[in-house]
Amino acid sequence: MSRRKTEAAGRRLFRRVHRQRLKYITVLPSLVTILNGVCGFTAIVFAGKGAEMSAKAVSAGSQMRFLTFGPTTYFALAGYMIVLAMIADMLDGRLARKVKSTSSFGGQLDSLCDVVSFGVAPALLMLKALENHLSLIDGSFVHRSVWLAAAAYMSCAAIRLARFNVENEEDESAHMSFIGLPSPGAAGVIASLVILHQETLPVNAILYILPFVALWISILMVSRIRYPHLLNQYLRGKKPFEYLIRVLLLLAFVWWNIQVALVVIFCGFAAISFTKWLYFRVLVPHLPVRWRLRSVHNEGDLAATVRPNSPVAVAEQGQANPKADRL
Repeated sequence: MSRRKTEAAGRRLFRRVHRQRLKYITVLPSLVTILNGVCGFTAIVFAGKGAEMSAKAVSAGSQMRFLTFGPTTYFALAGYMIVLAMIADMLDGRLARKVKSTSSFGGQLDSLCDVVSFGVAPALLMLKALENHLSLIDGSFVHRSVWLAAAAYMSCAAIRLARFNVENEEDESAHMSFIGLPSPGAAGVIASLVILHQETLPVNAILYILPFVALWISILMVSRIRYPHLLNQYLRGKKPFEYLIRVLLLLAFVWWNIQVALVVIFCGFAAISFTKWLYFRVLVPHLPVRWRLRSVHNEGDLAATVRPNSPVAVAEQGQANPKADRL
């Protein structure tokens, strides 16, 4: 009797798995998503090649030409591959929603490619870029610390993407902000600093602060700090004329010096929301109540800054409904 029950349960499980078998996918968005993963894989290959060339101390062999950026290094190429992966990651979801073909398969494939491009690739790039410089330092503690920083970054990126999959909503109107620093933005911070060091400002201090920067953005990725969705908030739909001027100035800045522009864009994006959170959560609660109300300009900042029963919330409710005390 028990054997029959086991066989029946097995048949039911097989039918359930069979019903969930994937039959159709959208080809074009999936190809763009795979391009994201391929760019991340290429970044890993270039980072390994750069470490090999550094170990051999063949500076002439480590120079390559990449489009119009002139002679560069394998480490810089790896950083540019991560930037290209970001562009592909930006296009695949928008393309899928444009053709109205969003699916769970596309979301899972996107996250798997993001782990490679924005989790493993930046961590390995940081590790390999520091490897040659750390060989001059005699101390296993330093090497272990850098490895732990890279492992922490990769782990937090994976956790960030898994949390996004669970909490994500397919409605485009719900994608106006992110909870925590997006993994492409975090990868951009590391990639831009490496590119700046390799092509514009060869100061070793930039490499030495990378592990600390990696730990900082790792915490930001798994935090609950809100970050704006730049495309949906500033470029989607009809916007004021000033937005066009800002975008043109930003493009001119990128054209003038792409290495510095990448650092300003990615580091600024990571720091601005963190600074706002630090101001409203740490500084504002220690101010007098009247000053707190002047510091909070809208309901979104107020909701993110104060607790429901805090003095600021009570005072704000009293101003919004002056007759509440009389009822």
